[in-house]
Amino acid sequence: MNVATQAKARSEARSQALYEEACRHIPGGVNSPVRAMRSVGRAHPLFIARAQGAWVEDADGNRYVDLVGSWGPMILGHADPGVLTILRETAARGTSFGAPTVLEIELASAVKDAMPSIELVRFVSSGTEAAMSAVRLARAATGRDKILKFAGCYHGHADALLVEAGSGLATLGIPASPGVPAATTADTLTAPFNDLELVRTVVEQHGHELACIIVEPVPGNMGTVAPAPGFLEGLRDLCDACGALLVLDEVMTGFRVARGGAQERFGIVPDLTVLGKIIGGGMPAAAFGGRGDLMEQLAPLGAVYQAGTLSGNPLAMAAGLATLTRLARPGTYEELERTSADLEAGLRRASAGHPVTINRVGSMLTLFHTPGPVTDYESARTSDLERFAAYFRASLEGGVYLAPSQFEAGFVSLAHGPREIEQVVAAAEAFFHTQ
Repeated sequence: MNVATQAKARSEARSQALYEEACRHIPGGVNSPVRAMRSVGRAHPLFIARAQGAWVEDADGNRYVDLVGSWGPMILGHADPGVLTILRETAARGTSFGAPTVLEIELASAVKDAMPSIELVRFVSSGTEAAMSAVRLARAATGRDKILKFAGCYHGHADALLVEAGSGLATLGIPASPGVPAATTADTLTAPFNDLELVRTVVEQHGHELACIIVEPVPGNMGTVAPAPGFLEGLRDLCDACGALLVLDEVMTGFRVARGGAQERFGIVPDLTVLGKIIGGGMPAAAFGGRGDLMEQLAPLGAVYQAGTLSGNPLAMAAGLATLTRLARPGTYEELERTSADLEAGLRRASAGHPVTINRVGSMLTLFHTPGPVTDYESARTSDLERFAAYFRASLEGGVYLAPSQFEAGFVSLAHGPREIEQVVAAAEAFFHTQ
């Protein structure tokens, strides 16, 4: 499928009409602000009608190679036959019970098998809920209130974690959104990602008050950024030295950068792990887990309260189990690595001679419109956002669907192959040829 053919006569009338109707009922016409496309110079977002494999189709019938992947979960590709089969079989027996099912046990066992640091796991419905609950547990277990997060790392929209990204020096948390009381974030410290020396200074000053350090081991919400050699290991050592817990937010990286997540890829053993996206196989599911002595402090065994009506929903458990079972097959991550490396190589060829930086860790990738290097949020923010917006629009015209933000990761799935990679690279070549 050639880029010129894809770009020809793209109609968007239906999507425009849907957006106008959506705005009558939904704030901004979207149910998550990351789906809006105003920042990339478009009047309305794409309304997706269907998807299959590595492709999505919008309400106007335009087809795109998808590098969004529902923001990460669709590692098998869309409408995977194995996942659909188990969903149909499970739905026929009922969609929600508010009671334990065998599927919860089976998925918990699969998670533990992939991530040995998790001795017990609790399922919830969203990454925000999982991160919020892990922090509550860390505070209860340590008897301390302060937490340390990193600028540009996103851990959901719970009040205590929704803090303005700091730079240069670690600062006390400042709410990043109206409606978040300053008192709620007063115990949230921030530091630049990859700055171990500054973290060491924070621990020297606040270590006796610190409940946990929470970190995305490979941030994806400032764009893809790799941890510097020794950075994650240093966080582990500092937590051990001051008695704080290390919480790895693997909502994006879990089961993606390796079967055992970033903790397997980088050899880090966290106290608690936050999971989401892939763990639900495209259905709403997340989890947090870790050492048994910590997890046993949750109700009903302990006093730390956490609950959810749809936690362990059978459809989500079934989809997650089918996905993790498929990912456990030999050769899966080698295949993902080859495809992702081919995409990286193609984009490097297409953008040669232009001021860009390409960061990739496994099947997570971001092309930053800055000469870089990009190692933290501040360096990511040197990107030319107008140039990214133009690249985004050109990619759509070339039949490629990217996240509508410079500060997001792109995701490769097992459904992507040479044809899809060729189309993504061709769209990039067409853009950079005009620059």
